[in-house]
Amino acid sequence: MTIQDVIDAILRAIPGRVENTVDTFKSGDPRARVTGIVTTFIATREVLRRAKELKANLVITHEPTYYQHRDDTTPLKGDPVLESKRRFIEGSGIAVWRFHDYWHRHKPDGILQGLARKLGWEKYRDPRRQSFFRIPQTTLRRLVATLKKRLGLASFRVTGDPAMKCGGIATTLGCVSWERHRAELIRKSADVLICGESHEWEACEYVRDSAAAGRRKALVVLGHCNSEEPGMEYLTEWLRPRVPGVPVHFVPAGDPFWYA
Repeated sequence: MTIQDVIDAILRAIPGRVENTVDTFKSGDPRARVTGIVTTFIATREVLRRAKELKANLVITHEPTYYQHRDDTTPLKGDPVLESKRRFIEGSGIAVWRFHDYWHRHKPDGILQGLARKLGWEKYRDPRRQSFFRIPQTTLRRLVATLKKRLGLASFRVTGDPAMKCGGIATTLGCVSWERHRAELIRKSADVLICGESHEWEACEYVRDSAAAGRRKALVVLGHCNSEEPGMEYLTEWLRPRVPGVPVHFVPAGDPFWYA
């Protein structure tokens, strides 16, 4: 298979067309024979180095390579960090292709499906709303412990009473608007919103004021990478049957922050 054959196989499996998509090549020759594939949340230098060690010449990344949603490098012309990374990628001979819009378009959403599988929550998904889960009632403290254990995270941010009872879990992974966060939090069925990231003056303060008004809610902020990486790990399982004979590996980018 060529690298383009791999991309074509992926897109054939997801009906419909996304106009003006960001799912494009960032580097490499699509006509080259594929020697191996790495999936990742974001194509860091470490991920690219690991791909080369694995003899993979296609990296499928969920997020941008050059710091801006559409990878528009025009405003960064001559920037030493950009140019260093570009030279590094070109020297590696690796093709980098972004898989964002179409993976979210997949039914169910590929990123959300990866998180649900990692948490063991597939059986708790609301059939009418794929981003909502009705789990057995627990406390916020126990829910946080479960998330840490199953996602392998040392820490993340939480707003809400640790002792509050919860069972209705809304999810908005990655980065979405405040309007979307509020739409989830205002539902009576939602006790907790698990999100990727949020401006602190928006959902966080809404949850605090909601509690003060007698409507107990909680917010769990996993971080953008931590919330979406399981979906790119799941991609390896989804992709292997579609590219028989091609090695497919998941290489985590990892949480970019350390906690003091």
